[in-house]
Amino acid sequence: MSPDDYRRNAGYRRSAATQIAIPAGPVQAFESMTFDSPVLGEFLRGGRQAIGGVSVSEKGALRNSTFFRAVQLISASIGMLPMHLMRRTVDAAGVERIEKAKDHPLYRLLHKRPNSFQTALEFKSYMQGLALLDGNAYALIIRGLRGKVVQLVPLKRGSVTPKLSDDWKLTFEYRRPLGGTKTLSAEEVFHFRHPVSTDGLKGASLLDMAVNAIGIASQAEVAAGKLLSGGVMAGGALETDKTLGKEAIENLQESLGENHGGAENAGKWFVLEEGLKAKPFIASAKDAQYDELRRRQAEEISRFTGVPRPLLMFDETSWGSGIEALGLFFVTYCLLPWFVAWEQAIERSCLTEAEQDADELYVKVNEGALLRGSLKDQAEFFARALGSGGGEGWLTQNEVRGSFDRNPIDGGDRLPVRATTPTKQKEPGNE
Repeated sequence: MSPDDYRRNAGYRRSAATQIAIPAGPVQAFESMTFDSPVLGEFLRGGRQAIGGVSVSEKGALRNSTFFRAVQLISASIGMLPMHLMRRTVDAAGVERIEKAKDHPLYRLLHKRPNSFQTALEFKSYMQGLALLDGNAYALIIRGLRGKVVQLVPLKRGSVTPKLSDDWKLTFEYRRPLGGTKTLSAEEVFHFRHPVSTDGLKGASLLDMAVNAIGIASQAEVAAGKLLSGGVMAGGALETDKTLGKEAIENLQESLGENHGGAENAGKWFVLEEGLKAKPFIASAKDAQYDELRRRQAEEISRFTGVPRPLLMFDETSWGSGIEALGLFFVTYCLLPWFVAWEQAIERSCLTEAEQDADELYVKVNEGALLRGSLKDQAEFFARALGSGGGEGWLTQNEVRGSFDRNPIDGGDRLPVRATTPTKQKEPGNE
């Protein structure tokens, strides 16, 4: 039989353009991978190896609900928070003022649209997710007149490698999708990385650091799945020293199904005959300690990500009035390092050298959206800020109105003056 006859008999057809044997049956879904794709690298290596020989891939890690929740929560929180380009100015009286640099092109990029196909939320969430999974995220800086940034275009994962020359000059080796490499200068690449680094150039990958915790959690999931699919799920056995005939066994099984099967018969007691004794033998997931093991691994993943336990949705304690303290904990001990990393990375990569030397422009993440309490708490705070209770006010009425997207009012730009109690005059004869 010729090769062509074999292919025809095997259900194959030949592509005239590529001369590659292609299955003639239904097309199977597949994922395309280039040679520099981290997914292909994981596939060739068999995934990241955890203790016990378990292979942990990126998709497998994201299927872990605790790990996915942590990555999603951090990425979404960073994505939704506004980032503003601020400017320090000095007025005619020599007083330093702070204002939003809305006339600068970078302000629009950070606040509205970093490129032609992503919103600010999509761009920041994507870059934050890569910084968590890979440790690094890269974007091409497209500059316009006078070196101003006009677009930030994310570069493909695994295609950029930072390098430091012998004279301490930072460059980036970029591998083109169609082949070949190009050296990009530090002014052409926005590099956002994990704060933890082992070489000072590249950030540490959360997948690499938490691979053992994720691998053990995966083994616990597999064990629990085998218990449900292949384990003995019978409630127990009925034992007797006597010999039961076939008819007696059938009647007993029928009676058990009718009188004790279904949820409506839960908790009913058996009345056993013929010297029968009940012997339960099922082992629950709790008895096998699967539930405890899975909870322990969820706690391990929580430690790696820094996300508080209740926000990962597996804590039994009631939040109650502690929800504000929980939000403050999340912002302070998990997100704050990322805020600083974003601010300094943008200033380093996106501001010109002259702008950095002038020290007038800076980037500020507005974390207030995550720290807002209830309406009652906000009312008390703003009342204090306006000088309620005899204290010194530090906000104007228009600043408070602006916090709720309300238009300013006439005369609302003056700081409140603390009210003073008039001195009581002494009455004659009471000196």
